[in-house]
Amino acid sequence: MLPFPILTFCLMIMWMLLNGFTLGHLILGSLVGFVAGWALASLRPEKPRLKKWYLLPKLAAIVIVDIVRSNFSVARLIVMGKKRPNSSGFILLPVQTENPFALAVLAVILTSTPGSAWLEYDSRNKTVLLHVLDFIDRDEWVAMIKNRYEVLLLEIFE
Repeated sequence: MLPFPILTFCLMIMWMLLNGFTLGHLILGSLVGFVAGWALASLRPEKPRLKKWYLLPKLAAIVIVDIVRSNFSVARLIVMGKKRPNSSGFILLPVQTENPFALAVLAVILTSTPGSAWLEYDSRNKTVLLHVLDFIDRDEWVAMIKNRYEVLLLEIFE
């Protein structure tokens, strides 16, 4: 059975429209559609398994509050301009989870919060390289991320 029959049919029709309506192109277009459908099926990720889905609203509330706070902090930094020395920096954040869905949600949270950006994940060392606009205390940032986000993500996904 075809994993994506509509995609296979549309690719076959597209092939025929681009190359002409002949028996050879019909066979070749069908083959291209069939192979592309199977290739796309192999790229389909597994479905996330939420162990404690009822914690998602709590996580969302925490993220929304943090985004609002960060907006005000970043605006204050911008308005102060040269009055305050530049304090941006990089943090190497150790993470416990290896769950790809938990890591993806953490990446979205950290990048959508103004003043921080997820740059890189090292799966061998289980660390995340994070850029912080208002970098004062590394240990404070690590504790905040682990206690506010990672603990909840570990409960939700693992």
